[in-house]
Amino acid sequence: MSENKLKTTILGLNDKGKLLLEAALATGLFQIEAIADKDINLVEKKAEELNCEAFDDYRQLISSTDARFESDNRVLLVAAETHICEEYLKMAIKKKFNCLKLPPLARYFDEAAEFVRLAEEEDVIFTIANTGRYAKGFLALRDYVIKKKLEDIFLMTVFCTFSEPPVDTWHTDPKLSGGGVLLYNCYKIIDQIVLNFGLPQQMYSINTNQAKDRQQRLYLTEDTAVVTLKFTDTLVGNIITSRRKGIGPQQEYLRFFDKDKILTVNDKQLNIRDSNGEVTAHEEFEDTELERLTLLLKDFAMSIMSPEENKPISTGRENLNSMAVIESAYLSARTGFPESPAKIIDLPSSAAGIQMGFD
Repeated sequence: MSENKLKTTILGLNDKGKLLLEAALATGLFQIEAIADKDINLVEKKAEELNCEAFDDYRQLISSTDARFESDNRVLLVAAETHICEEYLKMAIKKKFNCLKLPPLARYFDEAAEFVRLAEEEDVIFTIANTGRYAKGFLALRDYVIKKKLEDIFLMTVFCTFSEPPVDTWHTDPKLSGGGVLLYNCYKIIDQIVLNFGLPQQMYSINTNQAKDRQQRLYLTEDTAVVTLKFTDTLVGNIITSRRKGIGPQQEYLRFFDKDKILTVNDKQLNIRDSNGEVTAHEEFEDTELERLTLLLKDFAMSIMSPEENKPISTGRENLNSMAVIESAYLSARTGFPESPAKIIDLPSSAAGIQMGFD
């Protein structure tokens, strides 16, 4: 049975890494050969349960690959923070690992582009685990966009609040983290915006954080951001996001306005009101993050095992668009001027803005 499974290594056993491991096992398509984490006690206990090797040295884990197993379909599942594993992820790609990384793709656009370049040079699959693409609420939104049920949209608003601030100090260090609430908490929503509506032509952003001292704020990542987006002359939007203790229950939603309806959607529900504010449709969904991640991992596995019938999903190349949007927001916050994501990825703005047909 294990002969038909993908030989798999897991990098990082934090809470998200444990969920990633659970989902990989649930697919029945991955044979866990090794796991690694800086907490050796944790990783040794889990390795004993799985009858696999345990490492607390990421370099040793990757460099010993050839001695541990030979396979044309090596897989690395990455849950470790990018500032910890960036060097070893590059090593793995050069050793022909097909990689799946939990979002964000990277800390900076240049770093993201380097990951993608290496993966394409080595001809391996590099996937970002955007589970929002498998959430039933967002799948319903995708259906609306594809079927042109939102063809007269003129305004989108995105609202995201998160009730707990980051507890790890690296989150507040711009060099280690690359960003704050936009990069780490809004990546899923930004992926949905880009997937369904393409790149904004222009963006203007302001942000701040909870530090009391003005000088200190210059060296901390953002806890609050307001971003204005211009897609076309007839479609604009904004993102309002914040994270702080005591802000209230977490909320994430996208709201779209067209000439005769208002559609509000998140990963759990979809709601439509008419121009008078009356509810005309309401759907709620019960799928879990584990279920979405399991579906995504199945598709990732099949893109490796049967590439002729299964295209790679949520590739690193696709995710460069989301990274360009985030990079543009941070650049605008620094310069005080509108910025263009298309310039970040060196594409003509006209080509970047027609992905979903919004001429």
